[in-house]
Amino acid sequence: MSASRTFSDDDAAYRAPGDVNDFDETLPGPWEWDVKRLAASLEVAARGNGFPGRQRREIIMSAVGQYRQAMRQFAGMANLEVWYARADIDQLRAQFDSQLAEQQRRRLDKGLAKARTRDSLQEVAKLTQMVDGEPRIISDPPVLVPVDELIPAETTREGLQAFIGGLLASYRRTLETDHRYLLEQYQFCDMARKVVGVGSVGTRCWIILMLGRDGSDPLFLQVKEAEASVLSRFAGASKYKNQGERVVAGQRLMQAASDIFLGWQHTEGEATLDGKPRDFYIRQLRDWKFSLPIEALIPEGLRMYGALCGWTLARAHARSGDRIAIAAYLGGSDVFDKAITQFAVAYADQNEHDHQALIDAVTSGRITAEPGV
Repeated sequence: MSASRTFSDDDAAYRAPGDVNDFDETLPGPWEWDVKRLAASLEVAARGNGFPGRQRREIIMSAVGQYRQAMRQFAGMANLEVWYARADIDQLRAQFDSQLAEQQRRRLDKGLAKARTRDSLQEVAKLTQMVDGEPRIISDPPVLVPVDELIPAETTREGLQAFIGGLLASYRRTLETDHRYLLEQYQFCDMARKVVGVGSVGTRCWIILMLGRDGSDPLFLQVKEAEASVLSRFAGASKYKNQGERVVAGQRLMQAASDIFLGWQHTEGEATLDGKPRDFYIRQLRDWKFSLPIEALIPEGLRMYGALCGWTLARAHARSGDRIAIAAYLGGSDVFDKAITQFAVAYADQNEHDHQALIDAVTSGRITAEPGV
């Protein structure tokens, strides 16, 4: 089925209005994997919202159809036109307003406003307290553990700063020259281990607080461990020796505008605190990330959102793969759209079956689960 290979990821592309999101598993692979994943995610979301079968089908057909049509448009563009293509969030908002009830519009306004405040300054207020006139990351184990509590007691603050400074120096070399210059205007302040989402359980994650002019000029960096992509078993190993670089390369290639502090690092020996070599990628902890409240959308709203995601995914594939070959394979009819829609239904059926098996296992006592955790 593959007419080309492009960067794929194991997370749902529908979560990021205006751009694809989450690149931990990024690896060159069959482009249709991403389309199937998007379609299946929309089917699962539509079922969760209680939409009937006809409306679910329209939502998926619209998303896949938009992907196919957008790819055909990108195939006719010059390289630079594809590279500079953008999704207009204001235009998206205008389209959504007519499809949302007043309460839903208020929720969307609140979400967009919240996204614009999701920056390092907000995180400083939430994650730190003042100690000797400087902000220090609070201790909230096991979710948040400052590095002071993890290193040997004989290590001084000056020794810690020198140690972290060496690690940051290697990371800085992976940034563009102008971004490196900007980062050099910040000084290390504090660092902590942070528990992250379900998909990253078992991997290391750190947050680093940097300060610029003063405490009102903070920068929070997130350092996430990168392991071999789960897709490598099926698509082959990455060409990058450093798995952090693999993640960064995929994100830079597929996103229209990536985090300016996106970089990578390799640590080993004492730098890992457990002596095992590890790869990491680094990004800002907060940079206006936002997802639409899928559960609040009416069928037409989800259909429009799915169509936007189809366009966005097509742009990512047009940037990273052979857009002409993909467009030629897709053709001008809706045969591909129907095939992917059938796949999405079968996937969602299996998803419900697996979830029921989990519930049965909890009910029978074979496994233990705590609701709301």
